[in-house]
Amino acid sequence: MEAVIAVLALLFVLFVVLGAYATVKAVGAAKRSADRHITQARRTVEDHTLKVKSFAQSGPAGEIAQLRLTLRTSMRATQDALEGGATEDQSLKESLTLFERLSAHGHELEGELRRLESEPDRGSLGRRLPELRERTHRITRSADSLRWAARDRARHFADDDLDSLSSQIDMETGALRHWTTTEQQSAPASASAASASPPRPAATAEDAPAAGPARPAITPPGPRLTYPWQKKPRPESTT
Repeated sequence: MEAVIAVLALLFVLFVVLGAYATVKAVGAAKRSADRHITQARRTVEDHTLKVKSFAQSGPAGEIAQLRLTLRTSMRATQDALEGGATEDQSLKESLTLFERLSAHGHELEGELRRLESEPDRGSLGRRLPELRERTHRITRSADSLRWAARDRARHFADDDLDSLSSQIDMETGALRHWTTTEQQSAPASASAASASPPRPAATAEDAPAAGPARPAITPPGPRLTYPWQKKPRPESTT
């Protein structure tokens, strides 16, 4: 009895632990999903704000906003391309490592540009713009190179797969149409066989089947019928 109680208590504890673990996992997944949606919404708002600033503000402030928008757009597109392709192509793992190192420079530049947006000294900001423009161009050029290389690699593999698939389909369609080739080969063969066969010799008397007993041409007449109205023949006189 004590053993049964111990087993039941152990099962109860196990169910409680499993329930708590499932609850923690569900809460964690919900939190990650909510954080992801919040981050995406915040990025969208920031991008729209930068677009408005780049068009509404003139001078160095507007160009700073445009540099931030260009940097963010390029880095985000490259990250999505590499992370999406790495799930199918393990060769992109090294590219992701390089992109992480590039992202460190991108985050540093992004923070510096954000701080310079509120810089009151427009003269100093104007003197910094050439250097900031060059750094933004170098980072975005490297990110674009990684992104387009990953896309070209994926397209190359897709083209190779399509070529292989097209060859297999051509072979299959040829096999399905094999009956056409068979008919075309059998028709000349039949014609040549007919032309090559020797003529049949004419039938001779020896080849004819043995004749049976000769039959009369006309069936001999049977006894002639006599009718009551006919006269009997007169016997010839002996005198």
